Amino acid sequence: MKPGIHPAYGPVVFRDTASGTAFLTRSTITSDKSVEWEDGNTYPVVDVEISSASHPFYTGTARVMDTAGRVEKFERRYGAR
Repeated sequence: MKPGIHPAYGPVVFRDTASGTAFLTRSTITSDKSVEWEDGNTYPVVDVEISSASHPFYTGTARVMDTAGRVEKFERRYGAR
């Protein structure tokens, strides 16, 4: 790799605003805000609106669509040709 052309890659805390959970990972994203983590070190923090902790697909609260009803509605509207 060429030196000096890549962004800094370091530890960052991502905090889910919907569920309040946070996780520490590495990223190239930067932030002006910081937070003290469980290990006592201070890391930049990025607030995200949704993550796997609050997304309906991963939490099991996703609704199942009524596909049979949708097909019947389509056939009523446009007819079975």
